[in-house]
Parts: sequence; structure tokens; C-alpha cells
Amino acid sequence: MSRYPFRAKPGSTTLGAILLYSLVVSGAFLFSGEARADFRVCNGTQQLVGVAIGYRAKEGWVTEGWWQVPATTCATLIEGELQSRYYYLYAEDAAKGGRWTGEINMCVAENEFKIVGVQDCYARGFQRMGFKEYDTGRQGSWMVQLSDTPGTQESQN
Repeated sequence: MSRYPFRAKPGSTTLGAILLYSLVVSGAFLFSGEARADFRVCNGTQQLVGVAIGYRAKEGWVTEGWWQVPATTCATLIEGELQSRYYYLYAEDAAKGGRWTGEINMCVAENEFKIVGVQDCYARGFQRMGFKEYDTGRQGSWMVQLSDTPGTQESQN
């Protein structure tokens, strides 16, 4: 079992409602013909995955989590046109303990969090994890596909 309980983001309800919402939203965009700008993570595994993101904001470096991304579904972590060139991602498989990590250390917490700053994680009562950097090339949207083998994730826009 994972160390983190992967709490849903504010305003979320049950897993069934989340799945239903995902299907409705996905269908709406498939048939609308509109391009959607955002940062999305798609879980190509058969397990629930918890995801955290890091980015540069006006107040400094920020990390946020946890998004629960059920098997074979996607989640939008940042809605709207992306404002930064670089984004950072950390994810954990809730059942098997697999991780998608990188070389950039940022702070995370056990429960739902939004943390400003990436320094002194332990001294501030947080954990420190290695996030993978994604260079979006300043594109307006980006998607990361997590595969069954952590560490072999693919990214695309």
C-alpha cells in the first residue's frame, strides 16, 4: 500500500461521479471540435495512480496534489492555457507502489496539499520527492501518459 492516501481535490465526490463526469466531459470535447488548453495526465495502467504537479507561479515554486487518476482515465491538473514553459510531475501507483519520478526535488504532503516553496521540505513538515521535468516549449497545452512501467512515461502535447 502506498504512503499517501490520495485524497481527491476539493469539490470532488465519489469515484463513480468522477468517472461519469470524465466520460461526459470527454464526450463533450470529442464532439465540440474545440481545442482544449490545459495540463493533463492520463493513466494507462490498470491501477489507481496518485499525481502531484510542480510549477512556477507569481508567489514562487508551487507543488500541488493529490489527484486520484483511476485506471485508463485522464485528469486535468491545470485548466486553461499553460503559463509556464516547465512543469514537474511525480506519481505513485496506489496498489503496487510503483513511482514515476525525476531529478528535481520538490515538497509533497501525505494528504491533499498546495505548498509554496521547494526548499527545506523536511524542516517545514513535508516530504521531498523527485519530480520529472517536462519542457512544454511554451505550448498552450500538454499531456503526460503514464504507462505500466514507471519511468517509461511518455509525454505529448
